[in-house]
Amino acid sequence: MRKKSRDRAEWERTTYAEATKRIPERAKFETTYGAPLPPLFDGSGADPGLPGEPPYVRGIQPTMYRGRLWTMRQYAGFGTAEESNARYRYLLEHGQTGLSVAFDLPTQMGYDADDPRVAGEVGKVGVSISSLEDFARLFEGIPLDEVTTSMTINATATILLAMYVAVGRRQGIAPERIGGTTQNDILKEYIARGTYIFPPRPSMRLATDLIAYSAAELPRWNPISISGYHIREAGADAVQELAFTFADAIAYVDAAVERGLEVDRFAPQLSFFFAAHSTLLEEVAKFRAARRLWAGIMRDRYGAKAPAALTLRFHTQTMGSTLTAQQPQNNIVRTAIEALAAVLGGTQSLHTNAFDEALGLPTEESVRIALRTQQIIAEESGVAETIDPLGGAYAIEALTADIEQRARAEIETIDRMGGALAGIERGYQQRAIEDSAYKQQRAVESGEKVIVGMNAYRAEGEQPALPILRVDETVVERQRTRLARLRASRDAGRAKKARAELVTAARGTANLVALILSAVEAGVTLGEICADLREVFGTYVPPRT
Repeated sequence: MRKKSRDRAEWERTTYAEATKRIPERAKFETTYGAPLPPLFDGSGADPGLPGEPPYVRGIQPTMYRGRLWTMRQYAGFGTAEESNARYRYLLEHGQTGLSVAFDLPTQMGYDADDPRVAGEVGKVGVSISSLEDFARLFEGIPLDEVTTSMTINATATILLAMYVAVGRRQGIAPERIGGTTQNDILKEYIARGTYIFPPRPSMRLATDLIAYSAAELPRWNPISISGYHIREAGADAVQELAFTFADAIAYVDAAVERGLEVDRFAPQLSFFFAAHSTLLEEVAKFRAARRLWAGIMRDRYGAKAPAALTLRFHTQTMGSTLTAQQPQNNIVRTAIEALAAVLGGTQSLHTNAFDEALGLPTEESVRIALRTQQIIAEESGVAETIDPLGGAYAIEALTADIEQRARAEIETIDRMGGALAGIERGYQQRAIEDSAYKQQRAVESGEKVIVGMNAYRAEGEQPALPILRVDETVVERQRTRLARLRASRDAGRAKKARAELVTAARGTANLVALILSAVEAGVTLGEICADLREVFGTYVPPRT
């Protein structure tokens, strides 16, 4: 680090010292991960290199957004397939450039919509999908070779991808022509989110099956989106978000290599998913640090040589946990700052949250404003015209180096435990996130951290009521009727045979994706497939911590 000049030292002793006397005592100048923020950064930090060249600190494309804007991919889904299809068409008509599917909890947890255990959740936080017929209705009139689709699905990812491939076949589209992403990151479900079904090791098998199948059959598909977003939403800080995400990624790469897959072949199909917090400069630095860290992991651990195997490609979502029910219009500003952080940090794809999401499902008006936020940043702000516009800034370079160093140290800690899976089984990551979340909540409750409109700058009197989108309660009955009709009309013998073949294969070591594809095309439902796999794999009960 460069030695402070005499002028700088004098400034700190006099001018800065005098100014800080006027700062309220509650003010605490530190990062989200607890490192002190100096009053002034100097010019230290490693050379960030050039965009489009390893280690890609300044971006993965030489021209970045001058060549092509990020994909504007709004996350959406609710009720039945028809209702969600209408929302997708609405967003595409207003300039969205990629689809992102939200599934309801029964679909995520492997239950059909007619299962009495899940009746109260059908269609509530996403679209209800129980069969291939539901999936076909979801994408009716949307050519799968003309859009890319992201599916936020994990425990049942193999089933939903099989349905996507089957719908493509119905549209006359060969599997190699469909593009998109399945989240398929089951490890973070044990760490932060909870939509798991099977124990970790058979779940890892399914995730790796999808990686192997995509490498062989789906060259335009990202079989996994390793997610730091949910880790951050659960309460992790910026360093933990990167460290825990990359520890998970290392576990997936190890599993694929153990299958005999070549790293330079499958690694270019790995993708990532990060959160964008409102701490703008720290978030920009986090994204830049992430690229350098991942390039180093792939080069040093796995000997990757192909530039695409060193490249960190990621989707970003603005943070739902920063939205407030109080003065909800303030959330438009929060989301704009977070979206700007993602763009300045070099994301390839972005979702912007709607301002009313702290109250309920977003309305058409609120999702349009969220999409317009991205479009204004892209078309009016000018930030897309300069590659890595904050690169070289003293604060950005110092924070980038600091976050990278701290994240690498945390990854080494997890390595010493035996890796991400061993850490999860010991509850290490879960406890670390709980501690961080508790610290953040205490800061809000004490007023040390200001949340405008909630614990400071509160409005007097009643807030005007906002329109809230509510799911039609008849969705459950409609889905039950459809499932009864499907089971009555399908070829029962073919369905039974497909289920038996899947169970036999699950008891062995075969890749299950092709067998699941055969099952969904035979009319076997998502809930039936998961019930069969539960019989083989069992279910996961988390350890008490």
